[in-house]
Amino acid sequence: MELCARKDVPVEQTWDLSLIFPDDQTMWKSLEQLKTDVKRFVETYAGKLNTAETIVHCLDEMELIEQMAGHLWQYAGLALEADFTDNALREREAKVSDELTRLESELTFVDSEILLASDEVLKAAEALAVGCRVYIHDLIARKAHMLSPETEKVLASLSMSLEVPYTVYNTMKLADISFAPFTVDGKEYPLGYSLFEDDYELDANTAVRRAAFRAFSDTIRRYQNTTAAAYNAQVSREKTMSELRKFDNVFDSLLFRQKVTREMYDRQIDVITERLAPHMRKYARLLQKKYGLEKMTFADLKIAVDPEFDPKVTIAESHTYVREALSILGQDYVEMVDRAYRERWIDFAKNVGKSTGGFCSSIYRKNSYILLNWNDRMADVFTVAHELGHAGQNMYGGQAQSLYDCSPSMYLIEAPSTMNELLLAHYLTHSKEDKRFRRWVLSSLISNTYYHNFVTHLREAWYQREVYRIIDAGGSVNAEVLSDLFRKNLKLFWGDAVEIPEGAELTWMRQPHYYMGLYPYTYSAGLTVATQAMLRIEKEGEPAVNDWKRFLAAGGTKDPAGLARIAGFDITTDAPLNATIDYIGSIIDEICRLTEEIDGIRL
Repeated sequence: MELCARKDVPVEQTWDLSLIFPDDQTMWKSLEQLKTDVKRFVETYAGKLNTAETIVHCLDEMELIEQMAGHLWQYAGLALEADFTDNALREREAKVSDELTRLESELTFVDSEILLASDEVLKAAEALAVGCRVYIHDLIARKAHMLSPETEKVLASLSMSLEVPYTVYNTMKLADISFAPFTVDGKEYPLGYSLFEDDYELDANTAVRRAAFRAFSDTIRRYQNTTAAAYNAQVSREKTMSELRKFDNVFDSLLFRQKVTREMYDRQIDVITERLAPHMRKYARLLQKKYGLEKMTFADLKIAVDPEFDPKVTIAESHTYVREALSILGQDYVEMVDRAYRERWIDFAKNVGKSTGGFCSSIYRKNSYILLNWNDRMADVFTVAHELGHAGQNMYGGQAQSLYDCSPSMYLIEAPSTMNELLLAHYLTHSKEDKRFRRWVLSSLISNTYYHNFVTHLREAWYQREVYRIIDAGGSVNAEVLSDLFRKNLKLFWGDAVEIPEGAELTWMRQPHYYMGLYPYTYSAGLTVATQAMLRIEKEGEPAVNDWKRFLAAGGTKDPAGLARIAGFDITTDAPLNATIDYIGSIIDEICRLTEEIDGIRL
């Protein structure tokens, strides 16, 4: 179980970055070409953006520049994500980022100059535009919050420096923290971030699971003050930027680009906190009774209802599961899944220095790259399906829209991914008639999909909102404040059903999402839309599938409410959210009924 070095992992378990550039030499040549292209672009358009035609031509050409910049950033950045201990990769990524930051600062004149044009010219440009129409529309909306051209250029030049909090957090977490092994009943167990989060948290052996939790918590506690300082710097920067750009508060600033109202944001957090908690407490009590635990603790919440029925899954088998589950979306989607496995879009390997969790980084009108740490569990299959949802969004959105418009608002960014998890569960539950198998699938859906998106990330969202309230009021946060907030957060949700042991309050140290604006709450928002769309597909079949694919293809051409209407729902009301919580409750009720029938255990 000891993690190996990156150089020692099988190449077939790693992603193939040569799909972006065949080698480093080609990448460096492309960077030089980009610098030439940017220089010519500036000479062509700087000081001349005063007609609708010129504005549209400028934005169309800038789209090509942004595409190449994305290729360079991903080639250098993704390599580092797979191994933060490699200093050569770190140096290469830093050099590429420095160059791209400088070039980006050279392009800041575009937005500033466009907004100096008259309202008549701006309206004409919006009417004339095709691929950049929404970009111009959004730019006009940003006009009240734009700073002077000189200030915008300075801020762009400082962008890498302004991202230092996240850099510090990631470097400390993935390169500096060293975990000592822990011992249970005379046996020594290695420990690391991915080992803990992807393996020990799910371990059926209570002694091992809780010992791992204590050892993990004791280790990260030593880094709490540095982590808190980095996070305080992040939220303080966001508050400063909201004031500079004349927003009333930091929430309005962060929700502005999402095109989401404060009411929609607060509703997601408050309704789930109030209405989902009783269902999840019931699930926790079921786990406690099933395992015969004297008390249920925070360290026990991710265990399986039926650990003996959690089959090992190979990478090859995961391909079959995912392919069959997502075939309902059509042959083009199946072909994308096949390409992902065949062309090595996915990095399955477990190695020292690799990022934890999972993500998908997509290249416009090309392939996507998916990172996870494979542990031979069905949970990993759900992760692959999830990340392929982002890849599918890239495929449909990229085919139908410009680079500017291919991605939806962050509010719905997790809808395509969580939909795939639901489709996988739907496929599995219909693949065989067996009560124990059905319970296993349903409990996987609760412990993976809904727990991750409606509990883990939702508790992050509640905590994050409290932090921003402190910052908005002119305060600051430190490790003690953050830990107190998170303990209060967990107790509020779990009540007396779950004991919150020492170390649970440090959960705020474990996620990078806090450095990405108001991101955590969007997981439940996306899953709300995905759940309702999946239920439509179960009921209506092809018409609902077609609406879902139209939703994916629409990219970011509409705001979240407009996109949800394409899928068939009105998210300006609480009806979809309440219906989704009721659905979660019905799954938990069925798991309890099945457990009584199979094991004779009754709550």
